[in-house]
Amino acid sequence: MTVTQTERLLLRRLDVRDSPFIFELVNEPSWLRYIGDKGVKTLQDAQRYIEDGPIEMYQRLGFGLYAVELKENGAPIGICGLIKRDALVDVDLGFAFLPRFWTKGYALESASAVMSYGRSALGLSRIVAIVSQDNHRSASLLKKLGFRLESSVSLQPDGDELKLYAAAPCLLWRAASRFRLASPRRVLASITVAGLQ
Repeated sequence: MTVTQTERLLLRRLDVRDSPFIFELVNEPSWLRYIGDKGVKTLQDAQRYIEDGPIEMYQRLGFGLYAVELKENGAPIGICGLIKRDALVDVDLGFAFLPRFWTKGYALESASAVMSYGRSALGLSRIVAIVSQDNHRSASLLKKLGFRLESSVSLQPDGDELKLYAAAPCLLWRAASRFRLASPRRVLASITVAGLQ
């Protein structure tokens, strides 16, 4: 199910048919270093990861992580979406892309669309993001999106300390305007919200 789209990208809900793609993504060295080992060692593990993570969150909250596909050929290139973690008060932005699709602006483009979707369709007034201390690429992307470093947090009592970034409500609109979305009205018109088509 399509959730939102940009000029180059389509963001849709993940389903079990995405297991091979998820298996590849979560076993990338960059994922393992900055996000962590999720124990996905087989395609069955990948299917369970999708069912117990994104699909469960869609059913419970109506949002989650989405597959990011190239419009030109339907190839999945990464994930981007909104996550509600028990350890955080606010909903946070999450994203990860296969390395061969880095440096093309896809993460910025999809994250901007997700932030606009969160504001317009879900009514979120505050979105945060967490990154590991040494994940400078993701921190740089968050700054481009208008996030500001707010504090440090740990998701578990004995877990690593993570940087917590937050985006002010007005910055959610500013981030979206980078991709031919000149005004809030145009942002709303440009986002294809599932169920409103």
